Amino acid sequence: MPKPNSVATCLIVLLFCVATSAVSAQTTAGYTWWKPADSTFPFIDGQAWSAEMPDTFQRLPPRAKGLVRKPVWDLSRQTAGLSIRFVSNAPEIVVRYKVTGTVALPHMPATGVSGVDLYGIDSDGTWHQATGKYSFRDTVQYTFAQLRPNDAYHQLGREYCLYLPLYNGVRQLEIGVPAGSRFMVLPQRAEKPIVVYGTSIAQGACASRPGMAWPNILARKLDRTVINLGFSGNGRLENEVVSLVNEIDAKVFVLDCLPNLIETVVSRAELQKRIVESVRAIRARHPNTPILLTDHDGYTEGYLMPHRQPLSEQANQDLDQAYRQLTAENVPGLYRLTIAEIGMDLDCMVDGTHPNDLGMMRYADAYEKKLRDILKEPVGTIRTQMPTRQNREPGSYNWEERHNAMLALNQTEPTRVVFIGNSITHNWGGKPLNNRIVGADSWQTYLETLQVRNFGFGWDRIENVLWRVYHDELDGISPEQIVINIGTNNLHLNTDDEIVQGLRFLVQAIRLRQPNARITLLGIYPRREQEGRVAGLNKSIQAMARSEKVSYQDIGKRLLLNNGTLNEQLFSDGLHPNAAGYELLGKELGRVLRGK
Repeated sequence: MPKPNSVATCLIVLLFCVATSAVSAQTTAGYTWWKPADSTFPFIDGQAWSAEMPDTFQRLPPRAKGLVRKPVWDLSRQTAGLSIRFVSNAPEIVVRYKVTGTVALPHMPATGVSGVDLYGIDSDGTWHQATGKYSFRDTVQYTFAQLRPNDAYHQLGREYCLYLPLYNGVRQLEIGVPAGSRFMVLPQRAEKPIVVYGTSIAQGACASRPGMAWPNILARKLDRTVINLGFSGNGRLENEVVSLVNEIDAKVFVLDCLPNLIETVVSRAELQKRIVESVRAIRARHPNTPILLTDHDGYTEGYLMPHRQPLSEQANQDLDQAYRQLTAENVPGLYRLTIAEIGMDLDCMVDGTHPNDLGMMRYADAYEKKLRDILKEPVGTIRTQMPTRQNREPGSYNWEERHNAMLALNQTEPTRVVFIGNSITHNWGGKPLNNRIVGADSWQTYLETLQVRNFGFGWDRIENVLWRVYHDELDGISPEQIVINIGTNNLHLNTDDEIVQGLRFLVQAIRLRQPNARITLLGIYPRREQEGRVAGLNKSIQAMARSEKVSYQDIGKRLLLNNGTLNEQLFSDGLHPNAAGYELLGKELGRVLRGK
């Protein structure tokens, strides 16, 4: 069967998305309502088998009903980890739906069991939470009112993520906005997901609201889809479930099942056997995908109730034995998250077993640190070293769509040279094709014959390129050269040292992923009224490039007059070159790429 979440499928989906920029469906009492059946593409983020269950809010495909035990199947119809992404500029958003089970649990509030949670991400990539007024009747309704409709950059709204309930099924869901407001549902994300197979703790017990379940916190921290296959009381590393998990093309597999195994497995030998066989099965199908095994996090009442403590301790000893056995077998890409790294304490749990919101954050922090180590995606201490996506000019182009086009193109066409940049590169020419081209003739003359691919994104800053590098844009290709020209959009926000250190961080991330490519760092091009600062900054960039042992070239000097000021005849606006400016840059860059 085809692998879920394939890049090619998502690229086709995105083309549909562009065509459905407004809400279809019905207008009622001044509101326009969107329903799942209105979408023509897979839109449920966190769902691995969407092709088998269009607009159905469940976690396992229908064919799993005859494969897994009934409790697992029933729990899979609860919507933990599922979310809907959309773009809107509405000042008010209403969500209404029905649930299939009990609204609340004795140890978990209705807002977590049956509620939804709305987060928005601004154009600079920062998450914000919206608080809704809610009612739990026959139809559950959330109203998010008095929302800031737009960001400073544009009037086209922002991206939202609506998390669905953690311990209930959902039906008859609708999202409404005032008539005339923009509303566009987004497709599933294209990058490979983190896949979590676990227990009630992974499913979300006992978070106060869906956004506080640790897999959802982790998804925001890594800005990557996390598929939640946590089954309350039933995370038992069963062959039938492992086989389904194994169908997913994951970035990382997380196995976090110990709390349920100690209650259901008869012997410690059987527990170790299930761990070993699960890892072997995944490794056989996914020879290079990292696998993370997680310790039991312990019981906070263990001191005063000493009969409990040995259970978790023995489980972790058994995991350690299995881990050692697999390591001795030279199973590659195997990692372990320990109880010490999770770091729970007596204030982190509701009932001694299930985390409260503080405990969920501890889990998410521990997983983020471990996964960033595994994926080699460190985060620095300054903004230019923090990977972030952006949405600053959606009226001109779709940033996420261009990113997905890069992923798809990498799968189908090799390239010798990768040219990373911002709008100046984006507007030049080459693939992926776009409607912003200004320097097509010079690109065709000087760069096309060298198989240069245009990795320029309008309005990008250093931290946005870092996000793109972390999110697979350099995967699947083996370029001979990588050219970097980024930083001009950081000038009004960051000091020269922050820009230089951000570029150093970026160079290191690129070298780690493409160790055989020759990296050339271009000086920042001159811009009107900042010629002096750019010249001084470029000297610092050159020194940094020397220390990092990468090449440095300042081709932008050709755009200056003899007195060091901008040659306005080569620019359209004091920043972006016109066709004549691109002609000069093309000659210089072609010379650099040919090693002349």
